[in-house]
Amino acid sequence: MTKIKAVVASNNPAKIKAVSAVLTELGLAFDLQPAETDSGVSAQPFSLEETRLGAINRARRALGTGEDFAIGLEGGVYEIEGVMYLCNWGALCSKEGELFTAAGAQIPLPKSIAASLKAGKELGPVMDDYVQESGTRKHKGAVGILTGGLVNRDEMFQHIVRLLVGQYMLGGASVACASKHL
Repeated sequence: MTKIKAVVASNNPAKIKAVSAVLTELGLAFDLQPAETDSGVSAQPFSLEETRLGAINRARRALGTGEDFAIGLEGGVYEIEGVMYLCNWGALCSKEGELFTAAGAQIPLPKSIAASLKAGKELGPVMDDYVQESGTRKHKGAVGILTGGLVNRDEMFQHIVRLLVGQYMLGGASVACASKHL
């Protein structure tokens, strides 16, 4: 069995855990390395498009010359009909130059959290204040807090990673990873 070389475009433990768990679940031999990358978007993405672009930029920037693929995961928010929602996107760039994308869970945010975000704050620190804890983005995340722990951040990202790796393994629809028209 060939060992897959992969990189996750983050040092965030929840994101690393998500990618590792899915590759392990699939029974793949793998070497997974974290690589902190810049999303190239706002610290707090405010649309589906910006959040997706952040994931794509992370994956593109993390892919080196020796890896089979890089995965970028990005969380953001967007507003619809006056309600702000949490959203999450992932992107996988392969050494062959393919780009696969997928989105995950979306859940409405309480009005007080939405107001703090509109005032210029970032979701991670806002959630920390909301539950009076520190570093929630590194484990349960907003989704874990808002679901009472039924779905934590790494589990939510696992769903996205499954969608990405499934497309990659089956040669699903992709675009060029280097494309500027995403």
